[in-house]
Amino acid sequence: MTESMDASYETGSQSEDSYQFERMYIEPIYDAFVCPLTKQVMRDPVTSENGQTFEREAIERWFRECRESGKKLVCPLTQKELKSAELKPSIALRNTIEEWTARNEAVQLDMTRRSLNLSSPESDILQGLKYIQYICQKSRSNKHVVRNAELIPMIVDMLKSSSRRVRCIALDTLRTVVEEDADNKAILAEGDTVRTIVKFLSHEQSKERKEAVSLLHELSKSEALCEKIGSINGAILILVGMTSSKSEDLLTVEMADRTLENLEICENNVRQMAENGRLQPLLNQLLEGPPETKLAMASYLGELVLNNDVKVLVARTVGSSLIDIMRSGNIQSKEAALKALNQISSCEQSAKVLIEAGILPPLVDNLFKVATNQLPMRLKEVSATILANIVTTDYEFDSIPVGPNNQTLVSEDIVHNLLHLISNTGPAIECKLLQVLVGLTSSPATVMNLVAAIKSSGAIISLVQFIEAPQRELRVASIKLLQNLSPHMSQELANALRGTVGQLGSLIKVISENIGITEEQAAAVSLLAELPERDLGLTRQMLDDGAFQLIFLRVVKIRQGEARGIRFMKPYLEGLVRVLARVTFVLSEEPDALKFCRENNLAAVFIELLQSNGLDDAQMVSAMALENLSQESKNLTKLPELPPPGFCASIFPCLSRQPVITGLCRIHRGTCSLKDTFCLLEGQAVEKLVALLDHTNEKVVEAALAAISTFLDDGVDIEQGVMVLFEAEGIRPILDVLLEKRTENLRRRAVWAVERLLRNDDIAQEVSGDPNMGTALVDAFQHADYRTRQIAERALRHVDKIPNFSGIFPNMG
Repeated sequence: MTESMDASYETGSQSEDSYQFERMYIEPIYDAFVCPLTKQVMRDPVTSENGQTFEREAIERWFRECRESGKKLVCPLTQKELKSAELKPSIALRNTIEEWTARNEAVQLDMTRRSLNLSSPESDILQGLKYIQYICQKSRSNKHVVRNAELIPMIVDMLKSSSRRVRCIALDTLRTVVEEDADNKAILAEGDTVRTIVKFLSHEQSKERKEAVSLLHELSKSEALCEKIGSINGAILILVGMTSSKSEDLLTVEMADRTLENLEICENNVRQMAENGRLQPLLNQLLEGPPETKLAMASYLGELVLNNDVKVLVARTVGSSLIDIMRSGNIQSKEAALKALNQISSCEQSAKVLIEAGILPPLVDNLFKVATNQLPMRLKEVSATILANIVTTDYEFDSIPVGPNNQTLVSEDIVHNLLHLISNTGPAIECKLLQVLVGLTSSPATVMNLVAAIKSSGAIISLVQFIEAPQRELRVASIKLLQNLSPHMSQELANALRGTVGQLGSLIKVISENIGITEEQAAAVSLLAELPERDLGLTRQMLDDGAFQLIFLRVVKIRQGEARGIRFMKPYLEGLVRVLARVTFVLSEEPDALKFCRENNLAAVFIELLQSNGLDDAQMVSAMALENLSQESKNLTKLPELPPPGFCASIFPCLSRQPVITGLCRIHRGTCSLKDTFCLLEGQAVEKLVALLDHTNEKVVEAALAAISTFLDDGVDIEQGVMVLFEAEGIRPILDVLLEKRTENLRRRAVWAVERLLRNDDIAQEVSGDPNMGTALVDAFQHADYRTRQIAERALRHVDKIPNFSGIFPNMG
């Protein structure tokens, strides 16, 4: 149906309509009015030398064709030769025709007025609309006639018709009426007419949309109407959408694009276009407009929400211009430019573009200016925010001069100035400057410069104090900075936390708060995990403050699936395990640590954590903690008390028999339990530790091997320890660790464990037939460190690779 309606609308050309209206005469027509060549009423009648009257344009075309074809000049009616092509105007006839035409047009105009009514038949309405088009196209002066006849509001009313054909013709008629006529456009600007036209842009029927956008394009040639169109909610959004539509008619797309180009004359329209994804007009004006326009565009840009791809485009297009504006002395201009730069610097790629455009020197200058040139603190904060955005990139900041003496962002003087600002400004800018330091300490290329500068400034105490800041964002920034510093300044941080009141407690409070798992908590626990594990004073303070108990409860809740927050789960849990494990490093020196481990059955927790697949650090640290606990087992095991021998047994030893005591630990020879003596055999940890020897992370393998080695250590029953490993199928994995030789530490530990295993004759006999094992031990004997070479020599003796009488090394025990 739609296609048939479109076809019926298209039938009949403009010339056919003109031909039709030329013959709609109310008064009788006289033959003298009609040109014999065009058969139409003449407008400019002229007479040739033989007295014949023609339409000037028609007879002049006839004469021209005669000359161009080389024919004689003849009269087109009589075919007789003419001596001259001179034409005389027939003024009297023209006046008569004009009077006759005016009378006819007045009557036709009155008929048209009566037909433009929504209750009129559709054919009458269409006839009236087309007649208005005809007379406006016939003469521009007729547009004045249409206006004075008050036909424009009547045409607008036809937009309410239920007939799509009527609506389409009405839109087209309005375009004809207002074309190149400012007065008619002004009438159309009144009331809600423009809003009604805009509504047609969203119609599904493409014909109405096409006519509406053509009309809007004509209206947009008026500056006053540009503002009116832009003020209608959704107008620019729809036009922008049409320009990017792949299903729209190409002519319609072009007309929408040209309409938007006209609308760019109003700043508010440019802003709306930018908000709706058409950013180029704003960028063009920012580049080429007068100073006040550049300022306005920069301000708009600072308020927009842009995706990352657009940020890169903006940085490449106007980044340098914004940096130039930022350098200017005008505070208002600086503010606008800084806000725009803040918006586009938050993407790594756009930040790199700005760095290359030279943003760093003026930014640093903004931060450090004092006295009369000093920026307001709100703009220093924006400058610091931009700098914080920029330093998150992987740029080589140690190679970009930002100061007068080729100083860089990581030069000692610059870092000292940043630290000074942090100590002497408000929370908002302090937070941004801390984020700058976080960015610089996140890069392996620059972190050591920052560490050296912070050490030389003695600022670590003041930085630690921010842990207690009430503002969450400030607290997070400080904790993340200290986390980045902790691998390089662990002892200094431990001293600062022990030496101040409240900071350690605040850190523990953040870590243990039951609010889900946040970035702040993950950073806080990672910071604490990096502190020296054997710092007895710090561990004692944490025990006194109940910190380990809180951390233990958090680990349990996570393992039970009660914690929320998946994003930071891994670093948070691994950090908790590392902090919890530090209590196992002081068992022999701190009775409260021993008590804590027993009361909470900590060995069982670490055994369970050995199976935390995907959490390498948690597995490694758990194995290390179990090594520490297992080493204490031989000191905690209760050895059985044997009764003294009787009188006869003392005289006749052959009568003495040792009583058989059952239930003793095979390895520790006493009464053991996992909870009280941390016996890994009782805790069934052997198989789990052996399984980790096949781990892809060598640090996990090393920690697991170290824990296993406690079954072979002096002070335990080594023979039984070997049997325990044999039963757990752990002999071959230990031998494989030596064969793989992934790191020097692993080789050292593996050589030690293998030598203990080879004290068993059956194992020694089996290994002696393995040429690969022999090669691995010989390699250790020749190339390892001094102590490992000694142990390798003993291992080689067990497999008869070195004669027992060979005393290459002095006996070191």
